Amino acid sequence: MSVHRLNHAVLYVRDVDRSVAFYQEALGFRVVMSFPGAAFLQAPASHNDHDLGLFQIGAQAGPSQAGQATVGLYHLAWEVETLDDLQHTADKLTELGALVGASDHSTTKALYAKDPDGLEFEVSWLVPASHLTEDTIAARAHIRPLDIAKEKTRYGALTRGGTGISIPG
Repeated sequence: MSVHRLNHAVLYVRDVDRSVAFYQEALGFRVVMSFPGAAFLQAPASHNDHDLGLFQIGAQAGPSQAGQATVGLYHLAWEVETLDDLQHTADKLTELGALVGASDHSTTKALYAKDPDGLEFEVSWLVPASHLTEDTIAARAHIRPLDIAKEKTRYGALTRGGTGISIPG
């Protein structure tokens, strides 16, 4: 047996309503099911039953110490289809005060943000396999600042990404 893909992630949050509102506004997620203290959200173009589960543990919960004092998850990463989508997401995350970084990983173009509980996530656009070269793949070891406008000029604002990073399309 082999894993095909990540189906969903579950996060513990202080206030589920606050987190739902954030993920709806920031990433366009929609609630597909909820009950007191929990919500299950789906990304706009997803075919999963849900992509994100949120469970409320209360305002008294301390900040995550993962990566600082404890082991734990660093971040989740979601993909967008186009560089225009990535730009729109960057603008929305900036407006919400959630954007904490943007990196060019050569084969991926990534935004980093934090939700209301300080949990980090990534939103990325993957360079299509047809645009990958040996130099592009080798450059993954060197992280550079992301310039979305430059990448739009290079790859096209509406070029669909995501196909073929691991398996040529």
